[in-house]
Amino acid sequence: MPSDAATIEIATVVDDELVDAFAHLIPQLSSSSPPPSRELLGELVDGDDTVVFLARVDGVIVGSLTLAFYRIPTGMKAWIEDVVVDDAARGHGVGRKLNDAALEEARRHGAKNVSLTSRPSREAANRLYQRIGFLPRETNVYRYDL
Repeated sequence: MPSDAATIEIATVVDDELVDAFAHLIPQLSSSSPPPSRELLGELVDGDDTVVFLARVDGVIVGSLTLAFYRIPTGMKAWIEDVVVDDAARGHGVGRKLNDAALEEARRHGAKNVSLTSRPSREAANRLYQRIGFLPRETNVYRYDL
C-alpha cells in the first residue's frame, strides 16, 4: 500500500462505522483502556477543543489521531493524543499523514506549539515523531491518577 493511498479527514459525524473503527483500533493502542462509547466519540467530534482525524485506505478507516487544544496565559497550545494506525496499515506513511494534518490544523488555530508523549517501547512511532521534527524535551512528566 503506497502512502499516497491514505487520505486524511476530520471526523464530523458519529455513526456505526466510526464506533466500529474505534472498537477495532483502540485495543491496538492500549490494552488497559476500553474503546470510547458513541457518546464519548460525539463529545470529541463535536467539541470545540478537540479534532478527531481519520485515515482511510480504500474507504476503510485504518487510523486515528486526536488533537486537543488548550489556552493558557502564555498562549494557545495543542496536544496530540491516541495516535493509532491499524497493524495491517503500519509502515506505509499513514501515521505521518495523520500527524502532518494535525500540525497544519494546530497552525490554523494559532497554537504556539504541539506536544505529545510516546512510550519508549513504541520505537517506530518515536522514530516517526523525530523525523517529523518533534524534539525531546528535558522535563519530568508527572501524572496524578484520579
